[in-house]
Amino acid sequence: MRGVIDIPRELAASQEKYNGEAGRAFIAGLPDLAAAFLERWRLRVDGSPMHGVSALVLPVVRVDGTPAVLKLQLLDEESRDEPVALRVWGGDGAVRLLGHDEATGTMLLERLDPSRMLSREPDTHRVVLTIAELLAHLTSFPAPPGMRRLGDMARAMLNRTPWALDRIPDRESRRVVADCAAAVREVVDEPGESLLHWDLHDGNVLAAERSSWLAIDPKPLVGDPGFELWPALDNRFDPNDICWRFDAMTEVLGLDRARARAWTLGRLLQNALWDVEDGRPVDDDQLEIARRLRTHGS
Repeated sequence: MRGVIDIPRELAASQEKYNGEAGRAFIAGLPDLAAAFLERWRLRVDGSPMHGVSALVLPVVRVDGTPAVLKLQLLDEESRDEPVALRVWGGDGAVRLLGHDEATGTMLLERLDPSRMLSREPDTHRVVLTIAELLAHLTSFPAPPGMRRLGDMARAMLNRTPWALDRIPDRESRRVVADCAAAVREVVDEPGESLLHWDLHDGNVLAAERSSWLAIDPKPLVGDPGFELWPALDNRFDPNDICWRFDAMTEVLGLDRARARAWTLGRLLQNALWDVEDGRPVDDDQLEIARRLRTHGS
């Protein structure tokens, strides 16, 4: 059954870029992996493959005629807990999990409507409020034990910050990143206990017949909901809209603005560290979000 799917070039390139040899091995094994699960779960492909940065998604039909999608992805720290979070949410505000193979991370998921994605909504403020309402609901669920924790991530970031600051040549950029780290230090000992999606942007919100909007593709962790706000501030970037979005989201989620500001700056610190580790200058949009928030939200 090898050759039942075509591997999108963009997916192969992103796996090469972000995962190196492990990514190349994953891509090489995808045809056999797909064939194995199509047979094991008695699925029939009925559409063109879809993909994001890290996963291949095949539209399929189950033996009883129910449409679904088969998600094949490289099992790593971020993807490991995706089915755990989806089970906790149980389809309430998020896509339903229909099947899961723990050894490979392969999942069978409810099929949503890819033609009705929140990213197609032209009203940016409506998009931000929709994401905020979804986050308010999803973060109200208790986090299960054993998931990666924001506190551990934040401490690791702070430990890495001096190394990164030495490698940022621009003085202003260095100062902004240092300010982000200072904000995280103030909240790192109270990292929160909510179940977080971590990556809820407008491309990860789709519609279904049973619900107007549902979240997909979580990279879950346990922590403060303030760590969830960054994607909605960054997507469709508009420097003059940053503070409105921040205020609207903190109000909908009922967050303390000072804490939410600190944890949002924590996301910007995380992204800056990744930029430095990859040999890139710190992203200008990220720096501008940080500049606008440093004097806002208290």
